[in-house]
Amino acid sequence: MPVLIAVLAIIVAFAAVIIVRTLQFKPVETITPDAGEVSFDREKAIENLRSLVRCKTVSYYDSAREDDAEFEKLINLLPELYPNVYSVCTLTKLPDRALLFRWKGKNNGDPAVLMAHYDVVPVEEEMWEKPPFEGIIEDGVLWGRGTLDTKATFNGILTAADKKISEGFVPENDIYMAFSGGEEVNGHGAEHIVDWFAEHNITPSLVLDEGGAVVSDVFPGVKEKIGVIGIAEKGMLNVSYEVKSGGGHASAPRPGQPMVLLANAVKKLDEKPFSYHLTKPVAEMFDTLGRHSSFVYRMIFANLWCFGGVLNMICRKSGGELNALVRTTQAFTQCEGSKAINVIPASASVSANLRLNPEDTMDSALSYLRSVIGDERVEVKALGGMNPSRISRTDVPGWEIVKKAVSDTWKGTIVTPYLMVQCSDSRHYGKISDRVYRFSAQDMTAGERGLIHGNNERIRLEVIGRAVEFFIRVIEQC
Repeated sequence: MPVLIAVLAIIVAFAAVIIVRTLQFKPVETITPDAGEVSFDREKAIENLRSLVRCKTVSYYDSAREDDAEFEKLINLLPELYPNVYSVCTLTKLPDRALLFRWKGKNNGDPAVLMAHYDVVPVEEEMWEKPPFEGIIEDGVLWGRGTLDTKATFNGILTAADKKISEGFVPENDIYMAFSGGEEVNGHGAEHIVDWFAEHNITPSLVLDEGGAVVSDVFPGVKEKIGVIGIAEKGMLNVSYEVKSGGGHASAPRPGQPMVLLANAVKKLDEKPFSYHLTKPVAEMFDTLGRHSSFVYRMIFANLWCFGGVLNMICRKSGGELNALVRTTQAFTQCEGSKAINVIPASASVSANLRLNPEDTMDSALSYLRSVIGDERVEVKALGGMNPSRISRTDVPGWEIVKKAVSDTWKGTIVTPYLMVQCSDSRHYGKISDRVYRFSAQDMTAGERGLIHGNNERIRLEVIGRAVEFFIRVIEQC
C-alpha cells in the first residue's frame, strides 16, 4: 500500500507540473501596432507591376533559351517607373544580371539590404486561363507570371524607395537594393553582390529577402493570422539510386532484378525517415505560436521535454510543412528503367530531392541513406545541392525592424521566426551577416500559395499595395 500511494503521489505531482506549465504558457507581450496610415499612389504601384509582368524575364537552366532582350526591356523600364530612385541612388551592374542600388544615408553605420529577383519560371501558356505576360486586371486581381514570385516584392521595394525619396527622406544609414535576374535557376547574380560587399568590407545590419508571408490555418490550434519570417533555410540535395545488371529477356528473370532492389531501397528509406531535430528557428516558432494554440497543443508545446516524442509522431503522421520543419525530408521524383517492357534493364535508377534540416549536411545525409539501404548493389550518388544556411539572430535591431513592419502592416498578426523549407538567394548572405530575414511582404491564402510556380499565377490588388506599405515602414526604421 505505501508503494501504491507513493506511485499515485508521483503521478499527481507529474500531472500538476504539466498543467501548471501549460497554464503559465501564455502569449508574451507583443508590439502595439502603429495606427498610422501610409499614403502613396496605389494605382501607380499597380501599373508599375503590370509593366514588370509584361517583360518575359523567363530564366532557364539552358541559358541559350533565355530572351536577353526581355531582361534588358525590364531594366530599361526602371528609370521611367522609379525616377526618384534613379535621381538619388547609384546603380552598380554586376555579372549575371545583378543590379545593386545604393541609397546614401546620413551616417556610415552598417547598411540594410533589401532583396528580390526579377526573373521568373517558365509557363505552359495553353494551361493558363489568361495570358501570363499581358498584365490583365479583372475582379480586383492582376494576372501574370511573377506577380507573386517575386516581381511584387521587387516593385514594393522600388516603389517604397521612390515615394520616400520624393518626400526628401534620407535613411540614417545606407540602404542597398539588391536584385538578381537568375534566382530561379540558382544563378550567380546574388553571389556577385555578396562578393562585392565582402570586397568593400560591408557587413549588413539587416538583409531582407523573399520567404515567409502572412498566412492562416497552418499551425495546429492557432486561429489568428501568422506572419512567418524565415531566419534560416533548409539545404538541398539531389540524389540518384542506381542498380546495374546484365540485363536480359523478361521471360527468364533472375534474383536481384534492378527494379526489385530499388523498390526495396525506397521502401526502407520511406519507413525510416531522418531523425527529428528541434532547431533554433523551429523552437522559437513553437514557443511563439504554441502560446496561442488550443489547450491540448499548448500542453504539448509547453512541455516538449516530455512530449517531444508525441510531437514527432504528429509531424510524421501529418507530413507536409509541419513535418518538413523538424527533419530532413526526401521526395522520390523520378524513375528510369528499361526502354522496352519485355527487357530487364541493364541499369535502373530512382532519383530523389532532399531538403536538409540545419542539423544535417550533404555528407551526413549521404551516409545516412547508405546505412539505411544497407546494400552495396544500390549505388547512392549525389547529383548536386547545397548545405543549410546560417541561422540568423532574433535578438538584434534588424529582426525588430522586420517584425514591427509586419505588425504595423498586417494588424492583429502573430509574428514568428520559422525555418524556410525552400531555397533563396539570401542563403549567400550568410557569408557576411547573421541578420538575414526572409519575408515576401504578402498575405496569401493556401490557394494563392499553390499558384507560385504554377498555372494562373495572380495577385490581389490590395496585396500589391500592402507590399509597398511594408517596405515604406522598413525604410523609415533604417
